[in-house]
Amino acid sequence: MPVPSAALAPFDLSAVLAGLGEGALREAALTEHLFPLFSQVLARDAREIYLANHSLGRPLDATAAHIAEASQAWFTQLDGAWAPWWQEMAQWRAHTAALVGAPRADCIVPKTSAGQGLRAVLNSYDRPPRVLSSDAEFDSIDHILKQYAAKGRAHLRSANTRADGLVAVDDLIARLDGIDLLVVSQVFFATGQILQDLPRLIAAAHAAGARVLLDVYHGYGVLPLDLAGLQVDYAIAGSYKYLRGGPGVCWLYVSPAMLAAGHTTLDTGWFAKRDPFAYRRPMPPEFSEGGDAWLESTFNPLGFYQARAGLALVAALGVARLRDYSLRQKAILSASLRERGIAVQGEGTDYGAFLTIPHADPMGLAQALKELGINGDARAAGLRLCPDLLNSEAQLHRAAAALATLIA
Repeated sequence: MPVPSAALAPFDLSAVLAGLGEGALREAALTEHLFPLFSQVLARDAREIYLANHSLGRPLDATAAHIAEASQAWFTQLDGAWAPWWQEMAQWRAHTAALVGAPRADCIVPKTSAGQGLRAVLNSYDRPPRVLSSDAEFDSIDHILKQYAAKGRAHLRSANTRADGLVAVDDLIARLDGIDLLVVSQVFFATGQILQDLPRLIAAAHAAGARVLLDVYHGYGVLPLDLAGLQVDYAIAGSYKYLRGGPGVCWLYVSPAMLAAGHTTLDTGWFAKRDPFAYRRPMPPEFSEGGDAWLESTFNPLGFYQARAGLALVAALGVARLRDYSLRQKAILSASLRERGIAVQGEGTDYGAFLTIPHADPMGLAQALKELGINGDARAAGLRLCPDLLNSEAQLHRAAAALATLIA
């Protein structure tokens, strides 16, 4: 389908940033200057208050044009489209690296899921690795680790959540003896708990001879990240949530030290080869330099276009500024819930971007709330609600009032 040339114009946020000004974000300025960039998705506000921003992030209008741009290159250039497609991937890697504190763009390896990144790391060991994790990891991570253990491809040890529902760094450190790889979340998906004292945990893991893979999916776009400063060996995340990039646009971070060590993985393909278009087939295989050695087979380039607008917006606004606004929104929503006698967890700086409302039937509660026009979601720990830039204070109070009708 032909795309109007105006739709292919560069994504320029300068007017929006000028309108928002410097300093703390304010609802009035956001409504005037930012909301127009989301006109398609905000049309839903007439029938729904969306508070599942911790799940599928809401896309900008420009995202549709960017996806069309990728398709248009295919229609008009055929195999020549690989030049802009490859450039889009390179830009995505560079911009992602800058946002998360990766020292080089090639430290960011494109993946279609965080689980794919985990498998690549597990498959880089020459023998079944001894893995330490927690029982609070996201289901994909938990499922993959247990399947590797069930097939004899890994030896798995776990630190259990304490009675207060939290994971303790000391419990992980106490189980590090003999471990090859520590896999743990920065922010836990069910509760929003931020794992405190990460530098001490990472240092202890390295002292014990273990590498560290940090799942930062619920921190990416929520908390300022400095992966190089944390000295993690690997990290995984993606654009589905707070980066507003939809599904299938994820990444594996591989530290410069791991790249210099020459580790390679069974999860490979011809784009990981040294000079892939030379079509040489040496044995053993020859790999590309740096992070490109962790690439795989032919990739889907449309995802990088799909993620462009959200990544640009988060980078332009700044994660620290977004975090400040998120904390203020959480405080408003939690206070409104408490005024109505509803218990809530997740306020303050010890938690990520969402609140949790404990309940005996969180799935049923989420469905009943959705029937009232409030879109949240649920996990075993309770109902999850996450305000973001596109939610007004009035919406938060209306959501609390609706929830109060369901919780006596």
